[in-house]
Amino acid sequence: MSVIVIGISHRTADIATLERVVLNDVQQDRIGESLVGNEHVSELLVLSTCNRTELYAEVGTFHGAVTSISETLAAVTGMPLPALRDHLYVHFEDRAVAHLFSVAAGLDSMAIGESQILGQLRASMRAAQDAGRLGSSLSELVQHALRVGKRVHAETDLDTVSRSLVEQSLGIAQEHLGALSAQSAVVIGAGSMSALAAHTLTRAGVGGLTIVNRTPEHGQRLAAATGAIARPWAQLTDALAGADIVISCTGAVGHILVPHLLTADGPPARHMVLIDLALPRDIDPACGELDGVTLVTLEELGARTTADGPQRDSLRVVQDLVTAEVAEFLVLRRSAAVVPTVSALRVRAADVVDAEMDRLVGRLQLTDAQAAQVRQTLHRVTEKILHTPTVRMKQLAGEEHGQDYAALLRTLFDLDPHEARVSRVPRLSDGDRR
Repeated sequence: MSVIVIGISHRTADIATLERVVLNDVQQDRIGESLVGNEHVSELLVLSTCNRTELYAEVGTFHGAVTSISETLAAVTGMPLPALRDHLYVHFEDRAVAHLFSVAAGLDSMAIGESQILGQLRASMRAAQDAGRLGSSLSELVQHALRVGKRVHAETDLDTVSRSLVEQSLGIAQEHLGALSAQSAVVIGAGSMSALAAHTLTRAGVGGLTIVNRTPEHGQRLAAATGAIARPWAQLTDALAGADIVISCTGAVGHILVPHLLTADGPPARHMVLIDLALPRDIDPACGELDGVTLVTLEELGARTTADGPQRDSLRVVQDLVTAEVAEFLVLRRSAAVVPTVSALRVRAADVVDAEMDRLVGRLQLTDAQAAQVRQTLHRVTEKILHTPTVRMKQLAGEEHGQDYAALLRTLFDLDPHEARVSRVPRLSDGDRR
């Protein structure tokens, strides 16, 4: 069995296409019911966010799984398969592991360094477990990926990249409007990114700040922390009327800021800068076509951030960490893969000892004490003979072609790892172990 990921993300498709393939809970269940248990797929995890829709699977056949997963995704989303294929990417085995770890680390997000992906990945894992679609293979992979994500945020400066996104957007606003101290700003939303934007605006000395959020309590809490004014959702249009800068980052599906909200009282009286930090997009692109309005998108900010020198240094540190974690996971995975073969070899040796002991006891009429002593001696000899090959086999398993050695072992001794059972080895005294 092998791990595969098939997906579509902001790296291979535009936002409009991504919005067409975002999967709700019902669609994810349909995909799981269709795929898991068929001849190609044994385990499945669906990760569907505003940045990506990816299907991680434990598969028996590569080409069969790719075809089956692609066709199912097209059928459930209603997107024609030829059009969908133009945007899909496929990673297999080592590359699939590396891709998931990069995703968990925030390296593959449009807003590089964002930590929201960890919660989304954890929620996807729980959903797959509850639905019975996650076995030991994918479960271990996802749990390791979550640990990688936590390490990245605890041990590196990647979080500064998210701050850089906001700072970049404010730099663009200053280019169009002048000093921030003379501007008034509205932040729509009260989540982590909106909070970051609000605090950054406050530190930059913006002239006035208003928070608008669907949940009043959350908006009021953020306003109190930043010295801003909180306004209810019903007053969004009024808040926009007096704004020079509008930053929006909500979890809404669909546009919350459309042209008619900006032109309710006629064209904007002064230049406005709209900053959309949300995926899916909060701001209708048509707003950017209005006279006197500049629209800054997350795509534009992401391109600017990754091109920045200091940010490249931070990314390089994280990439090195992820690479090391991938190597460690692959060694552990390959070593674990040979355990059934090693166990089968030990069971085979134990069976031979037991069979010979039964014949010996019958021929020599040994007492129970004598039989136990002889049996213990034979097992000790067997353990000593098998110790070095067992250790060496586990060491070789961590190498790229380690599974070739396991296959050779199975051929030489005619082993079937699936038939291996736990053998009871006589307990040895400390003296016997010496």
